[in-house]
Amino acid sequence: MIKNQWYVVMSSKELKKGQLIGVTRFGEKLAIWRDKDGKVHCISDICCHRGASISHGKLLNNGERVMCPFHGFEYDSTGRVKTIPSNGRTAPVPENFIVKSYPTYELADFIWIWYGDKEPTHNPSYFDDIDDSLAYTEFSEVWNVHYSRAIENQLDPIHVPFVHYNTIGRGNRTVADGPVVRWINDTMFYFYVFNRVEDGIPARKPEEMKISEMSSVYLEFKFPNIWQNHIDEKLRVTAAFVPVDEEHTRIYIRFYVGFTGIRFIDKLISTLGTPFNKKVLHQDRAVVETQIPKKSELRMSENLITGDLPILEYRKKREQLKSEITK
Repeated sequence: MIKNQWYVVMSSKELKKGQLIGVTRFGEKLAIWRDKDGKVHCISDICCHRGASISHGKLLNNGERVMCPFHGFEYDSTGRVKTIPSNGRTAPVPENFIVKSYPTYELADFIWIWYGDKEPTHNPSYFDDIDDSLAYTEFSEVWNVHYSRAIENQLDPIHVPFVHYNTIGRGNRTVADGPVVRWINDTMFYFYVFNRVEDGIPARKPEEMKISEMSSVYLEFKFPNIWQNHIDEKLRVTAAFVPVDEEHTRIYIRFYVGFTGIRFIDKLISTLGTPFNKKVLHQDRAVVETQIPKKSELRMSENLITGDLPILEYRKKREQLKSEITK
């Protein structure tokens, strides 16, 4: 995991006002809830008393507190125990009766959590060119892979004609000119590729390509875990790769449409396109879940080729961000 980053962890629609749920993210059990004002709070789901699941308890005072179901310990949103009923409600609570709390933020209909040791230095950001003019549908599923493998699959332009031979990879365009990677800032990059049918001419290297020659379609990745396929100004596919634990990732896929400018019609178009997007994703899943090891690293026994450049760029930056935490 890259620490001190904002991660998308779930869809906003999965948590209603006054609701308390338990989820696993980053390999940690979390209790997440909304208070009466709709604000999201998150603390460790392991009670500091006897280790019971706090999320199996209930909210008190309109969500200002959450009560462990085992012995009634009451926690506030900072993770501090405020009341131990068996000691008497007015008895002082020792300072060590506290669990970890996590800063939260809502943006683009996602719930984000700051994962790290430091306090957040900035708010999270989504894709600047996605706004309310685009309607979307969303689905999610859990893959039996580390989130790095799931991300790298969407940074891989050369698998498309093979894995997706009868969907988005039709046409047997197996030769990939490029790809060209363009860093937009320190944690976001675009990449472009032009796939063509084998014609006896070797693939052109990235330095031989100009972005103007590439497909009008480009892909975008923002650390630590969101991705966009920019198909057209009015058509996008996005993904959030949510780390559950070292071997599981929940992937949220959104299909954004803005062809007509009439929201319910664009929503209908998006809905009709969802089965196709699921089929494409399941083609990926069938292969990615077979990869060994489940987790990727910068230095590992894989022989990368030119078409893997976006993956290499991702691994290098991920390694850099991880190493900066230890300095």
